[in-house]
Amino acid sequence: MTGVLEPTQRAAAALRHERSARLSSVQRNGWKIPAAWITLCVVWSSTWLAIKVGLRDLPPISFVAIRFVIAAAILLVVSIGRVRLTPLRRADYATLAFTGILMFGVNYITVFWGELHVSSGLAAVLQATIPIFGMVFAHWMLPDERLKFQRVLGAFVALAGVMLICARLLSFNGLLSFWGGIGIALGGGAAAFSNVLMKKRAISLAPAMLAAWQMVFGFIPLLILGYLVEGSPTKFNWSSSAVFCLLYLAVIGSSLTFLLLYWLLPRMTVTNLQTISLITPPGAVMLGWIWGGERFPLWSLCGAALVLVGVWLIFRRVKQRDLAEAVAAVPDRG
Repeated sequence: MTGVLEPTQRAAAALRHERSARLSSVQRNGWKIPAAWITLCVVWSSTWLAIKVGLRDLPPISFVAIRFVIAAAILLVVSIGRVRLTPLRRADYATLAFTGILMFGVNYITVFWGELHVSSGLAAVLQATIPIFGMVFAHWMLPDERLKFQRVLGAFVALAGVMLICARLLSFNGLLSFWGGIGIALGGGAAAFSNVLMKKRAISLAPAMLAAWQMVFGFIPLLILGYLVEGSPTKFNWSSSAVFCLLYLAVIGSSLTFLLLYWLLPRMTVTNLQTISLITPPGAVMLGWIWGGERFPLWSLCGAALVLVGVWLIFRRVKQRDLAEAVAAVPDRG
């Protein structure tokens, strides 16, 4: 015997070490881990209603842009002196620019515009389709992420729910509501493609700065477009509720939750983190009903249930995945 462990033994030893490290982390942090997890669930459930309320006074394009100006600035301040602030390769800037426009431009514009015509709860449900788009893109772009029957079944179930919701919107709420629902779902596709492309390119940069750079490349064209279409922000109706919603979304809904998510990743299993994707849509529906005065017909609730069942099938019994996939599966979509 050479004293070198066989591959299976090495794998078992690594697994034991990982479990021991996670247990030690849980013991050290105690109440902080469940508190952070609950915070993510509550905040990401509430951001949808904050968007809806803020849109009463602020136009959607500028609302999105200013939100991420603030969020990016906070992430930069938090990162200074702790991590490297810029990518290593020039080509990384092109990737960050493209994915930033998709994630923080296209996706959030469709969400904010869609919420002008769709309830906050249904918007959250429609954005829960992000993992469905993600697994399709990953099948074609990532060699080790092939589609499996269970995930395909989950995708069809969830898409049936989306179709049911959008059909109901078209029948009872009019054409703008229908296109609002379609736009939110397609925006989720743009976000999913951004997530998968970021995984494929594997940019060597701290997560907070990855998000900050994406926000910068996303909000620059939005600031210009917002000024041309909606006018100067100085002329907006800056009511107290509008200011509160903007700061809540930027500081709490983006910066804080993003940092909490990356703090939790090494301390919780990805499977447990993925449950946030199933909790936030019902949470958004409940908050919209309690505080937003929103009503949800039976067919819309049935469609929402199908979406969540489909997402659950996609996540069910999925093995531990790496950090990039975990973030793709547990996105901030509010």
